[in-house]
Amino acid sequence: MNRKIALALAVPLLLAGTYGGWHWWSVARFQEATDNAYVEADITMISPRVEGYVGAVEVVENQMVQAGDVLLRLDDRDLAAKADQARARRDAAAASIANIDSRLTLSGALIRQADAGVAAAQAEQRRAGADAQRYTALATREFASQQKLATTQADAQKAGAALTKAQAALTAERDQLSVLSTERAKAEAALEEANAALVLAENDLEKSVIRAPIAGVIGSSGARVGQFVKAGTQLMALVPVQDAYITANFKETQIGRLRVGQPVELSIDAYPGMKVEGRIDSLSPASGAQFSLLPPENATGNFTKIVQRVPVRVALPKDGPLAGRLRPGLSVEVSVDTRHDGRDLIGIAKADTAIPQQVAVRP
Repeated sequence: MNRKIALALAVPLLLAGTYGGWHWWSVARFQEATDNAYVEADITMISPRVEGYVGAVEVVENQMVQAGDVLLRLDDRDLAAKADQARARRDAAAASIANIDSRLTLSGALIRQADAGVAAAQAEQRRAGADAQRYTALATREFASQQKLATTQADAQKAGAALTKAQAALTAERDQLSVLSTERAKAEAALEEANAALVLAENDLEKSVIRAPIAGVIGSSGARVGQFVKAGTQLMALVPVQDAYITANFKETQIGRLRVGQPVELSIDAYPGMKVEGRIDSLSPASGAQFSLLPPENATGNFTKIVQRVPVRVALPKDGPLAGRLRPGLSVEVSVDTRHDGRDLIGIAKADTAIPQQVAVRP
């Protein structure tokens, strides 16, 4: 009887052992697993870019928002006044340029008038000089009186002085044109400055309305109406749950066969019994300890070897059963099938991000 019982037990035990050995040889020995894995997302902290009082909060915690939705508004009365002030300065600078342009037009007309005056003075000087020469010849032969000679000579000198005056007026008008051109260049620079100030003021006014930069769920909202906030104050968090991913911290003894694109089986504690497939997206360039606040210094006399862990990012399918349902911080168990090199699974030959193998170099 004992022999029959032993024989009856030996057969299923043999089959179970055979199956276990076959499973280990064909599957289990290629699996790299860890339970040190968590759901993560690139959380965006919402902060104002200008200071002011909170005028209205348009969202509540746990609310789903889309990119561009209004999250909160700051009291914009002061910012609107500054924008109006900058706009008035811009208009004043533009009016100054228009005034200078009118003066330039007038200066051009005055230059033409002064030029005509110079031409008239030159003609008068030539006439008076010719008369003086004729009366000088006549007076020499006593055909003209000395009084008439003196009068013509005085007229010639008066015509010369008038010509000098007309030429000076022409020079002054031309110099005034240069001054106006310089003033216009200065006014154009002032207009550009006013335009820049207006752009800055309008930007600040626009920044008083804080919008969602990405789609996600509102969390940790601390904004309250009437609260005074400065630029950079963290008011709420925006969690892109639809773009959640897994960070699995593998031991350094496990990453030798990990490659980008390899399939990953995920078991999430919050959803027991549900298996989710993912892909290795990237491997960290250093162990987690290297990015800590105080990295370990191993060049000391009290060195103790500790197995290090390397963060591995696992991408989730966008249309998976848990898309949009995962929350950062959830615990996950990860198992990677290293039988695949990953390249044929992602469709492109990505660079291998695992630890590079040493290559022997011939001398």
